[in-house]
Amino acid sequence: MTRSRSDTSRPQGHHAGRSGSRTMLRYAPLASAISAILAGFPVAQAVADSEGALDEIVVTAQKKVENMQDVPISIEVLDSAKLEKLHIANLDDYVKFSPSVAYVRGEGQGGNGQPGTSHIYMRGVVSGGTNHSGSQPSVGSYLDEQPVTTIDGTVDVHIYDIQRIEVLEGPQGTLYGASSQAGTVRIITNKPDPTKFAASYEIGGNHVQHGGFGYSVDGMVNLPLSPTLAVRLVGWKEHDGGFIDNVAGTNASAGIINGVLTFPTWSAAPGNDGSIGKGSISNAAYVKNNYNTVDTVGGRAALKLDIGDNWTITPTVMGQRVTSEGFFAEDPVVGDLKVAHFGPEYSDDSWMQSALTVEGKVSNFDIVYAGAYMKRTSHSIADYADYSYFYDLAGSGSSWRDSNKNIIMPQQLVVSKSAFEKFSHELRVSTPQDLPVRATAGVFVQRQMHRIYEDYVMPGYNFSSPYGGNAEGLDPALSVPGLPNTIWLTDETRVDRDKAIFAQVTWDITSQLALSGGERYFKTDNTLEGFFGYGAGFSSHTGEAACPVVNGVERPPVTVGAPCTNLDKRGTDNGHVPRVNLTYKIDKDKMLFATWSKGFRPGGVNRTAQPGVPPYQADFLTNYEIGWKTQWFDHHLRWNGAIFQEDWKNFQFSFLGLNSVT
Repeated sequence: MTRSRSDTSRPQGHHAGRSGSRTMLRYAPLASAISAILAGFPVAQAVADSEGALDEIVVTAQKKVENMQDVPISIEVLDSAKLEKLHIANLDDYVKFSPSVAYVRGEGQGGNGQPGTSHIYMRGVVSGGTNHSGSQPSVGSYLDEQPVTTIDGTVDVHIYDIQRIEVLEGPQGTLYGASSQAGTVRIITNKPDPTKFAASYEIGGNHVQHGGFGYSVDGMVNLPLSPTLAVRLVGWKEHDGGFIDNVAGTNASAGIINGVLTFPTWSAAPGNDGSIGKGSISNAAYVKNNYNTVDTVGGRAALKLDIGDNWTITPTVMGQRVTSEGFFAEDPVVGDLKVAHFGPEYSDDSWMQSALTVEGKVSNFDIVYAGAYMKRTSHSIADYADYSYFYDLAGSGSSWRDSNKNIIMPQQLVVSKSAFEKFSHELRVSTPQDLPVRATAGVFVQRQMHRIYEDYVMPGYNFSSPYGGNAEGLDPALSVPGLPNTIWLTDETRVDRDKAIFAQVTWDITSQLALSGGERYFKTDNTLEGFFGYGAGFSSHTGEAACPVVNGVERPPVTVGAPCTNLDKRGTDNGHVPRVNLTYKIDKDKMLFATWSKGFRPGGVNRTAQPGVPPYQADFLTNYEIGWKTQWFDHHLRWNGAIFQEDWKNFQFSFLGLNSVT
């Protein structure tokens, strides 16, 4: 079989650096050789039964099993049949079939636009570029019961043996907490089944339009070990062909002529004569067609144990590694699906999650515990030659000199490393669902630790490695101490701590009218410490590299690669988010609902070293919504919709302050 992707759109995007942004590129997503045949498939369509009627869609959006048509929330669902029919394999695929979701690739600093760097948004709730030291996301991501929301890009879970994907629109802060301000995406996996053996596999080949060839291999086996015990094993391997060419192209406004880049200050400096011509470098060593390939490999193992009639324990381990090369955007001046880049570009992103879900009953009360530990590491290198070029035009290039005080070739590379860990625990209790008044209440605690390392390197001409070994590199007196050629270093540890209690109550006033209300009380405690800035010899007057001195001694580094500690800030906050909903059932197939709800993002610290800048506070989104869910013609037509207004006031917004620090 052939798994196809069809997307010929090219949304505009930007690429944010440490102290500015590059807006020369348009993001070019994967496009299948089989064009948009599937793109018109409606999200609201459900699988039909043998008589042609639409099947019931079961969801757990309110943390209980319900028919989607009975849930007073705007929900888009892609069930297993639809995922298979649409050949959905990853985030790039499933967001295309969710009208409320938008996303952008590679907003992180020094990124290449590779998979794993996508940031998703709902209903247009976007507040500027994402920065690793700034706001948490406005959309939450869940894998089964556990949150997998990360700050530097949504985890790109491979879609195979997935039961369904639920897109919950609007604030979900009451039940899902922080980062579910504008909505939540939930990926629900298929669970082990002790009642039967099952196995499947899928082998596919594909061709990217205007690009290379790829393949995918997926497999699953469900093994009953006893009437109460089963294990489910899933694995996948995928190769995506490239579609961006790195060429010897021309963009005169960026100083590039036929693959040769000339830097203004370098060409004017005495004694700098490269092999291509005075003050110039060539991208000949990096020219390649279809060079932005992606390789994905991963697996999932889940165990299900039934203890008696009332309790089930489900431990799960899932991991994935995505490696990519090249750049995932085009420079329209150079050409369609083409760039002219001058350095190595690749990324390696791995993550693993161990999760445990315990479900049971005490009397008639449902008890659920969901806990998880997630670890994610990434490493990438990006070409920043264009960034340096425009700094040259601004005159900053005259400060870039080698140890002989000659102006160096100002090529710049960004070497990024990231280590992320997340612990989360939730315990909730639900009263019997057949009572006229029913409730769900719980407690939640989460700790995220993010080690951020970004090294902006200027290795000079004829370099074999970004680090050291080249007399034409950046003068050690101008570099960040201990790191040859490093003009700027971000070496920080960020810790975000969240605690919450929540409750939601529903009252059936009559057989047709129901009122529900919820509240979530939260407390956050976020810290950021480490080092960021230039070397003191390069830019000590800005204060960004200044290290605090106490009793004549600089504060020692709290991170491994930093020369000292010049950042140590804390922000704490607490508050609550409410939700009120009124539901009216006209008949068994038609329902109206009205909702007032709030969502929030936690506050945090402003990284600037300028004095007197306080932490930023949590921001809140208020949603007013009227919706309907209807089925017609004996369940042959389903029409759901909503009209909403969202008020977002005093929201967090990233901008470039003094010294161009975000």
